[in-house]
Amino acid sequence: MKPIRIRDLFFSFLKLGLTAFGGPAMVAYIQDLAVDKKKWLDEKTFQEGVALAQAIPGATAMQVVAYVGFKTRGNIGGLVSFISFGLPAFLLMLFLSYVYTKTYNLPEVISIFAGLQAIVVAIVANAFLSFAKPVIKSVGKIIVAIFSFLLFLFKISPFLIIIACFLLSQIIFKDTPDHKFQNSKKFNFVGIFILILFIGLIFLYFLDKFLFKLSLIMMKIDLFAFGGGYASVPLMLHEIVDRLHWLDSKTFMDGIALGQITPGPIVITATFVGYLIRGFLGAIVATISVFIPSFIIMAFASEISEKIRNSKIFLRAKKGLLASFSGLLLFATFKFIILVEWNFLKLTIALGSFLALYKKINIFYVVLIGAIISSIIF
Repeated sequence: MKPIRIRDLFFSFLKLGLTAFGGPAMVAYIQDLAVDKKKWLDEKTFQEGVALAQAIPGATAMQVVAYVGFKTRGNIGGLVSFISFGLPAFLLMLFLSYVYTKTYNLPEVISIFAGLQAIVVAIVANAFLSFAKPVIKSVGKIIVAIFSFLLFLFKISPFLIIIACFLLSQIIFKDTPDHKFQNSKKFNFVGIFILILFIGLIFLYFLDKFLFKLSLIMMKIDLFAFGGGYASVPLMLHEIVDRLHWLDSKTFMDGIALGQITPGPIVITATFVGYLIRGFLGAIVATISVFIPSFIIMAFASEISEKIRNSKIFLRAKKGLLASFSGLLLFATFKFIILVEWNFLKLTIALGSFLALYKKINIFYVVLIGAIISSIIF
């Protein structure tokens, strides 16, 4: 087999990134490209990467793409694959954010987003069901989910809730014995990347302290977003809207809606957030920061994936953390329901969108059709 060229990785994932609608559903298309068409990986190796991506923080599809790059062309391959796959989503969201700032007060745009907010409720509600269904299968997990929901209800920081659920999971869940970690050639790359990140943060601190703070917030969100991109929604809602008041709730919901008509993961909403609060530089800083931690973790984890998956501490933590995010997503669903000014038409749109998503209709078409209907009836 001929060596895989870096440019092949770049253009293949760039092309795929242009059509990456549906978030985690994109994993099947990544497999079709990397396993069936290009033969870059065998199916077993690819599925190990999927399992790993679902177990560590970050958007699942982005992590799987990085894994393919790491396995085929090492460090550079992982970085190139990750960037090329996410680039179309970033550029389109940047453009839409610019258009939004120029048009959000127009009556036609207000009408469209009136309907889209109802669709966002359906999106988050469906995300909760999809997230919780495979996760909450025991009394212990139900307890953790309810525990996290109630703590969030009483305005406890979701980051403290996640830490509490991690500790609780070590008590109530039991799994296989630990395997010891071994040194890996990836560790040097991770160390270099962390050093570059540290230098970048120092530079950002002296350049603009607000951008420095924005970067830290987005990195914190990414570090705690276990279980895929949707796990970032309640965390971003808490930080950007409830705690820092950088955006109001309805504007944040508009950002989520725009994120669903762009390719890529829902966490690309970070681009919208960054642009609205600090323009072009804010968009770049927010986007890079919300992806860096999970990318570094994948770089580290791709070499020791089997050991991670068999770690007793990790297996217990995974159960507890995923259950806790079910509770956090449930809370976010209720919060968005309360924020919408409901009438019969919005309720109909929300229920119709929810049923469409439940029946696995592509989220892009749900949002697009919803926007067209909203522009007509509101």
